[in-house]
Amino acid sequence: MESVRSDSRVEDLSNGVVSDCSLRRQKLIIDTDPGIDDSITILMAFQTLEVEIIGLTTIYGNVSTEDASRNALLLCEIAGCPDVPVAEGSPEPLKGGRPSIPDFIHGSDGLGNVFLPPPRMKKIEKSAAEFLVDRVSEYPGEVSVLALGPLTNLALAIKMDSSFASKVKRVVILGGAFFASGNVNPAAEANIYGDPEAADIVFTSGANITVVGINITTQVKFTDDDLHELRQSQGRHTRLLTDMCKFYRGWHVKSDGVYGIFLHDPVSFTALVRPDLFTYKNGVARVETQGISVGHTLMDHGIRKWNTSNPWTGYAPISVAWTVDVEQVLTYIKKQLMKP
Repeated sequence: MESVRSDSRVEDLSNGVVSDCSLRRQKLIIDTDPGIDDSITILMAFQTLEVEIIGLTTIYGNVSTEDASRNALLLCEIAGCPDVPVAEGSPEPLKGGRPSIPDFIHGSDGLGNVFLPPPRMKKIEKSAAEFLVDRVSEYPGEVSVLALGPLTNLALAIKMDSSFASKVKRVVILGGAFFASGNVNPAAEANIYGDPEAADIVFTSGANITVVGINITTQVKFTDDDLHELRQSQGRHTRLLTDMCKFYRGWHVKSDGVYGIFLHDPVSFTALVRPDLFTYKNGVARVETQGISVGHTLMDHGIRKWNTSNPWTGYAPISVAWTVDVEQVLTYIKKQLMKP
């Protein structure tokens, strides 16, 4: 089944309450590699009345694409919306090769080693790229995409349909570092590094794009006190999410000396629904696809006129998040997650 059924009141697997998934507004597809912070974001998005999630598409990154599909199906069931379609995406980057999976960050199951039972629902037969093209064509100018992993599926959709970029309402991307150090190496952030060719195709596609880099998302984190507050709240999913975050928090302590967790994906979702909590710079952004700086993102700020053409000229600008109201974003994320 490829669309949300009209009677979408279903039982929430996590606590037996009934959820009405029909009261959404902005049509949204989440392209995701869940992943603990993806899981936080997806469950938060299902509780956000401003959006109607019309599908999840899956990609490698935090886990393999196959495991991403399993986790996406589980999250739809936990949210009480098992009829939301899940379309499986590419198992590898555009140039091929086996993706490196960071199980030391998200656990062998991608969910902090909580080892949930397998989902009851199945993925749809269409590929992620086909699903993206079909839904955007069905609702031209109405569908936004939140991209939380490598951009392979979006690049394939752009290659499949030359009008995709003009028909998608908005694409909000978690990726890049933008004049900050990367998290794979000094040059690159993980999602862009995962498929730099795909990222460059998407960035230069002409779509209405907002990119939220780790220069922004590493400013916003849950401390141990925040995680404790979440666990003690009446939030529908906070006990499960804080169980997942134990593993994730342990990695943050070892890797970054942070006693808590960065909120990469939830911050990117917040930029979709509350763009007023950020400021942005506009410019053409390109991605390095070879050499020691593979995956590096560099934006032309447009502060000078170039005397000759260069690889940045001739492309439409994108919006890059530049500052963030940390306290307001944290408040918003907590409010969404603590909904009973």
